[in-house]
Amino acid sequence: MSRPGTGEDAGGPPPLLGRGFHWHELREGQRFRTFRRTVTETDLVNFVSATGMLEPLFVDATHEGAMGPRPVPAALTWALIEGILLRTMLHGTGLALLEASQRALLPVRVGDTIGAEVTVTGVRPTSRGNRAVVASDVRVLNGRGECVMTYTATRLVAGAPPDA
Repeated sequence: MSRPGTGEDAGGPPPLLGRGFHWHELREGQRFRTFRRTVTETDLVNFVSATGMLEPLFVDATHEGAMGPRPVPAALTWALIEGILLRTMLHGTGLALLEASQRALLPVRVGDTIGAEVTVTGVRPTSRGNRAVVASDVRVLNGRGECVMTYTATRLVAGAPPDA
């Protein structure tokens, strides 16, 4: 016997936890906010090492340029937020990043905590394949509530399987 609301179902597998949104679950104007995370020294070192961005600005802890101490590349800020979005909003349903345009507004530094607000700006079903092109605006905020980056992203997102 199954109990309503518990995920128990005598007739099939239990619901999958952690799945992102299928395109038909999204609508224009829908808004979300992400969990936040603190940017660490390890994040910076791993990112600049993997990408070759070995500029003194990023690898010399005593270097203090126009952006102040310990800035991180804007590409790292973007990648961290995209990672949060992929683990939550698009986990298992995001098929492709089709286009992105970003604008860095303020520096992010080692020790800063960042999160994002996402607004769905368009959902356009494709002509075949049970998928849609989903556009969104993303605002990245630091722990002080300052907007440090904005970007738009256009993605291909899966629909629910026929048996769902």
